[in-house]
Amino acid sequence: MLLALGLIGSLALTGVLVVRWMGRRVDWMGRISPFPKISVGLSLGLALCFAIPLAVEAWVEHQLEGAASEIAGGPVQVNCQSLGQAFVDLGPELGFVAWGADGIPERATLIKFGTCANLRAWLGSSKADPSLDQVIAVHVVTHETMHMVGIMNEAHAECAAVQRDVAMAEALGASPAEARALALRYWTEVYPRMREGYVGGCGPGGEYDERTPDAPWLAIP
Repeated sequence: MLLALGLIGSLALTGVLVVRWMGRRVDWMGRISPFPKISVGLSLGLALCFAIPLAVEAWVEHQLEGAASEIAGGPVQVNCQSLGQAFVDLGPELGFVAWGADGIPERATLIKFGTCANLRAWLGSSKADPSLDQVIAVHVVTHETMHMVGIMNEAHAECAAVQRDVAMAEALGASPAEARALALRYWTEVYPRMREGYVGGCGPGGEYDERTPDAPWLAIP
């Protein structure tokens, strides 16, 4: 929102400068005033500074939405939290899916500002050597997608997500080997440290074991 307002303000300023020049380009003596190239150039440059991050954010959301919709088996919406939203957000969660009045999860998720920053960095990288924060960020999208398809229990959503992290990473552009490495790293380095309520029933033969070929525990010798 702040970026959009900045872009609109910068373009409006450019318009004001041009209109003002047009109204005064010929003075009372018939002399033509020079076009305010510097002022207009600066205002357009400022507009570009707002437009580029907006375009990048739109591209990231498009990539996330496409991958999440593929995993969900139908259209879902993925939004990145804005800086303004992050400034007033005190919640510890990395992503969020709202529940409707009927108790059914909405098919839309808000991914927190820092998590989207890590996703943006991973999407723009070679994906060969992600940081742990980037690994977690990719998994967050998978986890919230599980909520969007109707899984309400956190432990169930988490286990369903770890079995789909490979598919999510591939949908976002990772190679099969890179995707499997990312999923295995989450399973071995992050999942064991998850707080109570997010773990349990997950693993070979567990309550939430879907026996999928991409389950991360199958990659452990």
